[in-house]
Amino acid sequence: MKNPIASLREAKFDVSRFAPLIALAVLFVISAVASPYFLKIQNLHNILRQVSYTGIIALGMTFVIIGGGIDLSVGSLSAMAGGVAILAMNALGTNAGIPLAIVVALGLGAAGGAFNGILITRFRIAPFVVTLGTMSIFRSLALYFIDAGEYRSMVYDYRLIGSGKFLGIFIPVWIFLGLAVVLQVVLNNTRFGRYVLAVGSNERVARYSAIKVNWIRFVTYLIVGSTVGVTAMLFGSRLNAVSSSNMGLFYELDAIAAVVIGGTSMSGGAGTVLGTVLGAVILGIINNMLNMLGVSPYLQGTVKGLVIIFAVLLQYKSSRNT
Repeated sequence: MKNPIASLREAKFDVSRFAPLIALAVLFVISAVASPYFLKIQNLHNILRQVSYTGIIALGMTFVIIGGGIDLSVGSLSAMAGGVAILAMNALGTNAGIPLAIVVALGLGAAGGAFNGILITRFRIAPFVVTLGTMSIFRSLALYFIDAGEYRSMVYDYRLIGSGKFLGIFIPVWIFLGLAVVLQVVLNNTRFGRYVLAVGSNERVARYSAIKVNWIRFVTYLIVGSTVGVTAMLFGSRLNAVSSSNMGLFYELDAIAAVVIGGTSMSGGAGTVLGTVLGAVILGIINNMLNMLGVSPYLQGTVKGLVIIFAVLLQYKSSRNT
């Protein structure tokens, strides 16, 4: 006969697994009641479009945090990658430069992530320190290349990538959802995904199990850098311009918040890509409702901070009860 105490613990674990989905459902109902405009199709499309940019970065951040790391440089890297991509495209000055811009944005994003990964794994510097430093480096380079101005595209059709629609839904939303499916499969159904979970759960045991810990960690930073490159390309094409000082500002906060709200443990070893998607949408709904209710934009950061702290507290209480 099954131990009733063990059954109770399993039930609690199941509730914690579905906590982001429950929170999203409750928030959705409250928002629909609070504002008659919330359920309008255009508003829901806008929410998904807004969360797709930081949400794509959050997908990569999920792997980094599950693996026991952190990346504070994603916002600055997106500004640098997006800006240089526009410079490369302008050098050709025609639609032929659009594929070049895409390659440059993705390549610089991946290179920035790889740079972080090398410093962390090869030289054994703490991820917080490395990415805090590269956050300053990438932003500085973004400002230097354009003298703290704005990168403006000379190719009008570039904007069709970030502003275009497919089946009535914005292209960035499709890319966000498509990447989420791919990365969910990678995390749950591949050896690499299992190794990431193992490394974040217990690095020493992972090493004893012949897992190449440094390589796994390096690849997680390569993944988040690549997702930054995707966002840099999409956001830069949406506006056909990139602000060297403002683009990517606080992206790291939104990405980490989405990951944590989605149930990924900040100590590593546990988390899901699907949870991160839900966390990003929850943040988007919160931002949307704060705007609709006329809450000062200066206070919206306070709300985000409280939500992050509350999510971490729930994780702490859940870990103590298991």
